[in-house]
Order: sequence, then structure tokens, then C-alpha cells
Amino acid sequence: MREFSVPATTEVGPHEALTDMLAENVAEHGDEVGLRIQRDGRWEDVTWREFGEQVAGVAKGLVAAGVRAGDRVALQARTRYEWTVLDFAIWTAGAVTVPVYETSSPDQVAWILADSGATAAVVERAEHAAAVDSVRDQAPDLGPLYVIEDDAVGTLTAAGADVPDSELEARRATLGADSLATLIYTSGTTGRPKGCELTHGNFLFEVGNGMALLDRFMNTQGSLLLFIPLAHVLARVMQVGAVKTRTVIGHTPDVKNLLEDLAGFRPTFVLAVPRVFEKVYNSAKAKAEGDGKGRVFDRAARVAIDWSRAQDTGGAGLLLRVQHALFDRLVYGKLRAALGGRCLGAISGGAPLGERLGHFFRGIGVTVFEGYGLTETTAAASVNHDGALRIGTVGRPLPGVAARIAEDGEILLRGGVVMRGYWENEQATAEAIDPDGWFHTGDIGEIDTDGFIRITGRKKEILVTAGGKNVAPAVLEDRLRAHRLVSQCIVVGDQRPFIAALVTLDAEALPLWLESKGRPADTPVEELVDDPDVRAELDAAVAEANRAVSQAEAIKRYRVLATDFTEDNGMLTPSLKLKRSVVMKEFDPEVEALYAR
Repeated sequence: MREFSVPATTEVGPHEALTDMLAENVAEHGDEVGLRIQRDGRWEDVTWREFGEQVAGVAKGLVAAGVRAGDRVALQARTRYEWTVLDFAIWTAGAVTVPVYETSSPDQVAWILADSGATAAVVERAEHAAAVDSVRDQAPDLGPLYVIEDDAVGTLTAAGADVPDSELEARRATLGADSLATLIYTSGTTGRPKGCELTHGNFLFEVGNGMALLDRFMNTQGSLLLFIPLAHVLARVMQVGAVKTRTVIGHTPDVKNLLEDLAGFRPTFVLAVPRVFEKVYNSAKAKAEGDGKGRVFDRAARVAIDWSRAQDTGGAGLLLRVQHALFDRLVYGKLRAALGGRCLGAISGGAPLGERLGHFFRGIGVTVFEGYGLTETTAAASVNHDGALRIGTVGRPLPGVAARIAEDGEILLRGGVVMRGYWENEQATAEAIDPDGWFHTGDIGEIDTDGFIRITGRKKEILVTAGGKNVAPAVLEDRLRAHRLVSQCIVVGDQRPFIAALVTLDAEALPLWLESKGRPADTPVEELVDDPDVRAELDAAVAEANRAVSQAEAIKRYRVLATDFTEDNGMLTPSLKLKRSVVMKEFDPEVEALYAR
């Protein structure tokens, strides 16, 4: 199939804006709990009225500070309660939020501040403030700077005490569906990041047509724990969707405490990148092996996967149902408890999860819905959901979105989720969105006869071997990363005689694995790159990955690196995408060595 679309279930009126949903919650549901904030290890309830008052107070402070309707305000912080307050306050002041990843370098901060013309900034801590101050000469429009850890919320609220409510009403009246809501800068795997112009209408169309598909989880009885960066469009959309559906929102800024926070907050729904789900699975498997129950876990995993697959082909037989019920008591319940005990589902985005893990999680009672989209499409342009689920795909197009496969295999998207354009970059906008309104994603894929989309690679990342074979590296990389000892990998082979790979080891997974082999848990990674036991594990992982491709596309050789690919060393973007050009430049000698023998 070359094109598929689903009719919109919600249209956005010209005068609608994101501030309307909060105003409605405050007016009609003010005493209901809207959010929970963690203080001193305890989760404290915040009603919609309390949240709305804080938003209004901060918005007045921004007005008093000179922020005008349409001005851009930069926001740099981890995922925390104040992020959501500030985001809605910026909108309430009639302004535009410009998210900055809290890990961004001073050079990246300077570019975003200068390119967006930000007139004010709110950052999380003193370190961020110092970085902003160090680049002020490159951002001539930048005015006041506030620090969350220095009580930015209180400072702004006090500063705006004399601003009347009528001023906020006037600011809100300037907003409509076509008003700019946010400038989100792309991760910049190549070149300077571009600012994606997402309007109030983009967000309203996305959540209006998307949240109904998730109504089993996103509702007044549900709760959502946010831990991926709110600077990322997916977390931002889910935040807005939770306000629309009155789903209770919680935040956790440090994933090191994620399991504790999941246990304390007990969400019904989470969103994460595939690496989180891989780690949940691999950690559980490693613990079982450490307790001498590895074979039981493996059998339980097999039953979960088989049970899930059976749901797509008429349901499980009696024996499989009995085994599934047994392992639900012995194994699956403990895994659900690790997610807080109430988690019914999750969204995975950013990269493919893989069919095996998709079926495993559905089999243990936590369905992970994969979707697909980009910053330019206000997050999800397609998604799996209860009414249309096909594990291994990224679902059907969202209602109101059309998907098309171009002659060269590129996925094109059109609909109310597509951005207005790139900020002050007409050439880039014209290259991305054609005259008929189709956004060119740069991804390669296919649409099956039922409208489900499958991503097979990136257009710019297709490798062409010396023999002329086209190879999509993502297929192999995703399967390799699923192995518990693998942290990152990059498949190489462009204009080479065969396909090969560079692999890094997962420092968190190694200690348990080493102990299971009767070896010191603190063995340095450097001593393991040529270790026979490690190589045996990776040989099996490569063989498993190669099952997904033809012989001509298979990995023939690989090399283990002592250095991981991380955001800190500039090899991953903040959304954990691989910066291929950076990795290839840094490890060019290792690549050459793969082909030298």
C-alpha cells in the first residue's frame, strides 16, 4: 500500500489555545488532584486550582519582567514539577516556550538563545545560569534570567503581584490555533539544530485526536509519571494530553531513582525510550540468573511471548493459558510491581522496541504501544492502541493524519500535526514540506494492507556496499542493542566489501554478568573487549541480529570498544540518537581495522 489515512475525530477551532484546557480544569474541577510533587521523599497532591494559581502568578511575573505576547522564553531544566508550571505560565503570558536540554553545552545554548531571539530565560541551577551568562554577548535580545533552584517561581510570583488578572486575560486573548506555542530545536545529528515551529493548533490537534486512543490509561482515574526530558516533544505532548484528560501528573528528574519513584507514585501509564524497557527485561533476567532461577525466567519469558502472539491469532490454548497463569503468580507480578504495581501500559518512542520485547511486555500485562513521529510532527504521527495493535509496527496514522510512501521508499506525512515550518529558515522549510503539504520525514518504510506502518531505516543512513547492496543499519543495530551486555552499536560498511559493526558494553549490566561467571564484578571494561566469554555472548547476539537480514546484509565482523557512545562525549544527541558522523570520525582507525585483515 502506498498511502493510508484515518479521518480526524477532532478539529481545532481558530480561536482555541492550550491555555483553555487549564482554565477549564481550574473553573470546573478546581478541587480535583491534578498533579503530585515529590518533597522530602513524599508525594504531595496539588489540585488544579493550586496549580492554576501558581501558573497565573508566574505568568504575571513574566509580564512584569517585560515579556511581551509572542516573545520567546528559554526554559532549561530536568523533568520536574516547575517545568510544567513554567511552560503553562509562558503560554498564559502569551509567549513562546523554547526548551533547552539541561545537558546542552554553552555553544548549543548560545545558538538556541541567539537563533530564537529569546528575551528571557529560566534555568534549573547555578551551573546553567553561568553558562547562559557566559554567552550573553551572542544573544543580544536576552534580558532577565531566573534560576529554579533559587526559587524562580517565588521570585516571579512576587514580582508580578501588582499585575491585574485582566492583563492575563488580554494576553490569553492574543492566542489562537495559529499562534506559535513553542520552538523546539532538533537534536542536530548533522549541522546546526533548526527550530521547529509548533503552534497551539498543532498540539491541540495531536492531543485531541490522540488521547482518545489511550483512554484506558489517560483518564481521571489514571496517573502518568514523566521522566524523559520535557525538552523532548513526546514528553511535552503527554504532559499536555494529561492536562486535557485530567490524568494526574508526576515528575522524576533523576532516572537513577526511577524504580523507587515508580513504586512511590504508582503510575497507570509511563512513556520511555526502548532502552528503558530493555534494561527492565535484562535486569530481571540477570537477577533471576544470580538467584539460580535463570531457566525459570527464560521459560516465563517464552510463555509471555507465546501468549502475546496467540492473542493475534485467535487466543491462547488451554495449556498455554495455564502456564501463563502460573508464571503470572511466580514472575510477571513481580515485574509489574517493579513498575509500581498499577501500570497497565506504556508508550515507547525514539527508536524501534522490537517484536520480542513488545510481545514480552504485553505477555506480562503491560502493553507497550509503539508510535512514530518527529519533532516536526508534534510527536506521534502514528501509534498503536487498543483498537488497532500490531506489535512490530509503529501503528496506523493518527486520526487526521495521512501517510504516504514515496517512490524511493521515503515516508511522507500530512495533517494537523505537521509543524508550521523551521524558524526563520525558508529554504529548510521548503525542502522539508512540499507544495502539497507533505512533510518528508527522511525515514524509509512501508505500509501494510491494513494501514500499519513499519520503519525500515533512515534515507540518509542507508549503506551501499561495494557489491551494490543497500543495507538499513537500524534493523541490525536495534536487535544488537537488545542484548543485555550491549550498550550501543554502529553498523558500518558503506562502499566496503561487507557489513561490520562497532559495539560498546553496558557498564551497568556487566557486574551482575561477571558475578554469574564467578569473576570480579569490578573488572574494568578495558579488560573485557577481547574477553572470550564476552565474545561468546556477542557472537550469539550478532547471530541473532543477522537472522533479520539476508546473508549479503549480515554483520561479518565486529569490534568491541572500551569507550561507550554517550551524550557527554558528544556521540549521542539528548534524545539518545546516534551521531554517526561524530562516531565514524572518532573511531575511524577501528573501522579501518575491521577491513584490514
